[in-house]
Amino acid sequence: MHVAPARGTAVQDHVALAEIELCGDLIIAASAAREDRLTPDQIDKVLKVAEERYPPSPANTPTP
Repeated sequence: MHVAPARGTAVQDHVALAEIELCGDLIIAASAAREDRLTPDQIDKVLKVAEERYPPSPANTPTP
């Protein structure tokens, strides 16, 4: 078996692993959903899209 030498693939592997994890999260959410399909809002929640678009600000964080 021939294995190609690893040259500069660390970044690509990191990105690929992150994409695989996101796909896995979507598959788990879809299999647990009661509906036939996930809504765009449900997908955003699984992928944590809203958190990246609108990160919590100190003004919106409740104090204990």
